[in-house]
Amino acid sequence: MYCSKCGSTIAETVTVCPVCGQTQAVGLPSMAPPLAQPAGPPAVTPHWQPAPVVAYAGFWLRLVAHLLDGFIISVPAIILVVIIFLTTGASAVFKNFPDGHPDPGDAASEAIGIAFFSAIAVFAVLAVVGSWLYYAGFESSSWQATPGKKVLNLYVTDLTGAGVSFGRATGRFFAKWVTQLIPLGIGYILAGITERKQALHDMIASTLVLRR
Repeated sequence: MYCSKCGSTIAETVTVCPVCGQTQAVGLPSMAPPLAQPAGPPAVTPHWQPAPVVAYAGFWLRLVAHLLDGFIISVPAIILVVIIFLTTGASAVFKNFPDGHPDPGDAASEAIGIAFFSAIAVFAVLAVVGSWLYYAGFESSSWQATPGKKVLNLYVTDLTGAGVSFGRATGRFFAKWVTQLIPLGIGYILAGITERKQALHDMIASTLVLRR
């Protein structure tokens, strides 16, 4: 250690220089301010993400998906109609009468006719139930889409983009009946002109159809 005045060599524990008598600042903390850290780039919030781009499915894509689903559903429906037609004996009855109506006096024909139309009524009920389970089941599944929509990479969500429950998918299915009541298909055409491409049944059920 050196004296701060005369520069003489002194011990570190000496408080007064023996040569010039200068008091030494031994053991006192430095009053110099700490060096500033170099400025770096501003911190970025780790959770920040750019806003996701939402791709809504328009009218034409949804129409094609609807046609595909209709074809998928119609195949087993046609097979079921053929089975009903053959098993009730209705084919033989209508074959024997050129006008296509059984003879009112023929009890056997009347019985077969009743059985045939009863079977058609049962088929109509099964068609509604089958369509409901098809649409609601697939749209509330992990696919979030019917097979027709899946082929076109479409899927159904609620208004927040989350998957829909079976109950909401059921409401969406039966809301289509309201859409079908609107003349000229306007309820469906709304899917091509509204901001979020919602058809009327989507508005009723609070759902969206998106593209992946």
